[in-house]
Formats: sequence, C-alpha cells, structure tokens
Amino acid sequence: MPFSFPKIYPILDSAVIPQAGRGEFLHRLGSELAEAGVSLLEYRNKTGSEAELLADTAVLRAAMPAGKIKLILDDRADLVERTGFDGVHVDTGDAAPAEARRMVGPGCIVGTFGGSEALVPGILKAPVDYFSIGLVFATTTKQTTKTPIGPEGVRRLREEAGPDAVLVGVGGITLETAPAVLAAGASVVAVAAAIFRSVDPAAEFRRWQSALY
Repeated sequence: MPFSFPKIYPILDSAVIPQAGRGEFLHRLGSELAEAGVSLLEYRNKTGSEAELLADTAVLRAAMPAGKIKLILDDRADLVERTGFDGVHVDTGDAAPAEARRMVGPGCIVGTFGGSEALVPGILKAPVDYFSIGLVFATTTKQTTKTPIGPEGVRRLREEAGPDAVLVGVGGITLETAPAVLAAGASVVAVAAAIFRSVDPAAEFRRWQSALY
C-alpha cells in the first residue's frame, strides 16, 4: 500500500543536536515527536562522521518505531538498510534518483529535488515518491544559492507537474506561511528551523498539526 504523505515533514538537522548528552537528547526528542504524532521525519547530517551518523540514527530508530514512523536519511542511500531507515532523500551531487532507488529497493521511500523556477527536465520520470521544490522562502538551515520562489512559484510548479506528483515545499516555511504554500499546490511542507529551533519541538509540531489539519 502506498505511503500516505502527511502535510508536515520535519527535517532534523544535526546542527541542532548538542554534543554533550547527544544520545539522551535524541532519544527524548524522538520519543516526544513520536508521541506528538510525527509519521515522517528526515535526519540530515552534512558534517558529522559516519560513526556519528550511525549512532544518531540508531537512537532515532529505537525511539521512533518502524511501522509507525517513516524515517528518511539525507544523502546516504548506501546506509539506509544498515540504519533500518525507511528511505532516502537525494539532491544534486548525491546519488542519482535511479541509482538511489536501485540501492534501497522498491519498498523504500525515495525523494529528490524537483525544481525551483521550473521542474528539472525529465524529473517526473524519475523512480521516486516525492519531489522537493523551492526554496519557497529564504532559509538559514541549508546552504544554497537558489532564489526563493514564493507561493506563486509553487503554483507554477504544480501546474507543470500535474495533480498527482507529491510536491514538498522546502525553505523558510513558518506556521504563518504554511497554509499559503499548501493552498498554492504543495502536497507537504518540510520544516526544519521552525520546529527544531523552538524550545519544545514536539509541542511546536502539535501546533502545526492543529493549524493545518
């Protein structure tokens, strides 16, 4: 049965994880997010060692039960099976979508970058489950040179993609702007700083759930 994507896709960047008490922090965070109703989460670690990545993902997987919560690994399609995660997100410079699909198999979720001002040529034919689009707004959590497209850009990409593609709006989305992004045609909004830089990420996720559902 195909995965039913939620409207909110939290992106946990390793930059917000403290080094001291790291495992305890992640276990508490993962457990609280699971209790809050998170069903899809991406873990992103652009700077840490492979050992750190494997340690972090082991804690998250233990705290966020397989079968109930889909965990997505950024970039590292080669480690999806080893971590027990449910899929991978690959961008330009990572494994190609078709290669990522070959590595993780047909039962995993694969996401990739779909476009900004326009869709990446031929991207709708890629063997993936969702396409990230944007930046919708300026972001502080990911280094990029892309110009924000705003909700109007989201609307253009939806028209280009047709009604069936799962489009994930990314970049600087807040609780105040998320409704406009979804109304413009995004299936899902990806959220990093707005949730994970708050004092209580699980409580903040609940606020998003209440507002968007």
